[in-house]
Amino acid sequence: MEEQPVTPHAAPMLDEDGRLTYVGNDGRRYVVLGFPHDVDDATTERVMESLRGGSDLFNRIEGLCQSWLAQVSSEDLPEHEALVLLLTTLETSLEDAIDEKDADSDASGRPG
Repeated sequence: MEEQPVTPHAAPMLDEDGRLTYVGNDGRRYVVLGFPHDVDDATTERVMESLRGGSDLFNRIEGLCQSWLAQVSSEDLPEHEALVLLLTTLETSLEDAIDEKDADSDASGRPG
């Protein structure tokens, strides 16, 4: 049986063990990543502050994705297949943008 994707219900947060987690739409908590043991508290706090600062943007992106799914889903393109298409396309597009930025910084000798 194919697993259904889990939509984050809230922005990621740091749990008591220092792991980045989020609550999914199924009510379960998911671990995104754990910080390496050699990362100090100041670095962890800076990362968490960045994530907290992006939560409004994340909520807007989630709303736009839900609108897109509602608009393109149909009998010919069920919602789950539309979701897979959206996530795959976003991943590819964002990875391509990162690769281009890395190639530009390598060519110029400066960081992107």
